[in-house]
Amino acid sequence: MEVDVNWLGVGAATLASMLVGWAWYAKPVFGDLWFKLVKMDEKKAEKGAPRALLVALLMSAVTAYVLAHITYLSFTFFEVTYLNAALTTAFWVWLGLVATRFIVHDAFEQRPPKLTLLNIGNELVTLLAMGLAIGWVGL
Repeated sequence: MEVDVNWLGVGAATLASMLVGWAWYAKPVFGDLWFKLVKMDEKKAEKGAPRALLVALLMSAVTAYVLAHITYLSFTFFEVTYLNAALTTAFWVWLGLVATRFIVHDAFEQRPPKLTLLNIGNELVTLLAMGLAIGWVGL
C-alpha cells in the first residue's frame, strides 16, 4: 500500500501549529500563567527564543507529516471524509500518545497540575488545528 501525503497539507498544518502556539502562549492568553508555572523570566525566554522557535518549527513539520500519513491510513480504512479522518486521527493521537505521555512525565517531574493541563490543552488545540488544515487541503 502506498501512502499519499499532500505536502501542501503538511505545510498548512505546520503553519497552523505555529499559529496556535503563538496565540496560546501569548501573554494575554496563557503566557503570563505559563511564565509563572515554569518559573521563566523574560530575559531567559528571549535569549532562548530563536533556538526554541526553530525546534518548534522543525518538530511541527515532523508532527504534520506523521499526522498526514496516519490520516491517509485512517481515511483509507474507515472510508470517511478526509476531514473527518484528519480530525478524529488528531484527537486519538492526542489522547493516546500526547496527553498520556505529558501526564506521566509531569507526574514524575512533579510539575504543577495546572501546567500539565495548560500544555495538554495546547497540544489538543494544536493537533486539531493541524488535522483541520490537513483535512481541508485533502489529498
